[in-house]
Amino acid sequence: MSAAVFQRDVIFLVADRHMEAVLEGLLGRPQSLSIRAITYVIRTHPEKDPGCYLTAHDFLRPFSRRYRHSLVMFDREGCGSDAGSRETLEKELEGRLARNGWPERARAIVIDPELEAWVWSDSPQVDRMLGWADVAPDLRQWLTQQGLLQETHIKPVRPKEAMQAALRNVRKPHSSAIFRQLAENVSLRRCSDPAFQKLKTTLQSWFPPETELENAEEKNP
Repeated sequence: MSAAVFQRDVIFLVADRHMEAVLEGLLGRPQSLSIRAITYVIRTHPEKDPGCYLTAHDFLRPFSRRYRHSLVMFDREGCGSDAGSRETLEKELEGRLARNGWPERARAIVIDPELEAWVWSDSPQVDRMLGWADVAPDLRQWLTQQGLLQETHIKPVRPKEAMQAALRNVRKPHSSAIFRQLAENVSLRRCSDPAFQKLKTTLQSWFPPETELENAEEKNP
């Protein structure tokens, strides 16, 4: 298929507005992701995580001739197959996508257990975005006191519950804006979550920086 037929580089299908906000924040930082600037559309599935897992291949089938790639992102917890590992769920969905118009052009990103796992890094931006910049005790001390974080850990075992509790304590609304601000400001090197790393490497393989693309074309005229 000629590349000229594609309207945009990629269509993202995500489970909710929080994930949409994260992607918007990240994709506004192509240099930090080590990719070129891309054209894209983000859609949210009306049936959220279960819809992404069970019917993303049906949802995306009509778009296969309009976009170079598709990427589906949802939480493992709440998707309807919580017992499955992140890797197993991704492989299953990628197989269905490949059989429905996206051979070698689609990836699934399953976040374990949920998106809030990406919030918790050792960046001071986390405290600031969650409203804890000038609060005593500081955020991590408070989480430890509340039994939400082990002293030697960076990430709470239950990241969503920890984020909700932290926001309630400082009376800050839980909103998509927080996720976007974090995605726009926190160093991407600080997040070692496997799903986040897969997202980065996938985008880097699909959309390398322009200089790398030019070098590859010079070697393969």
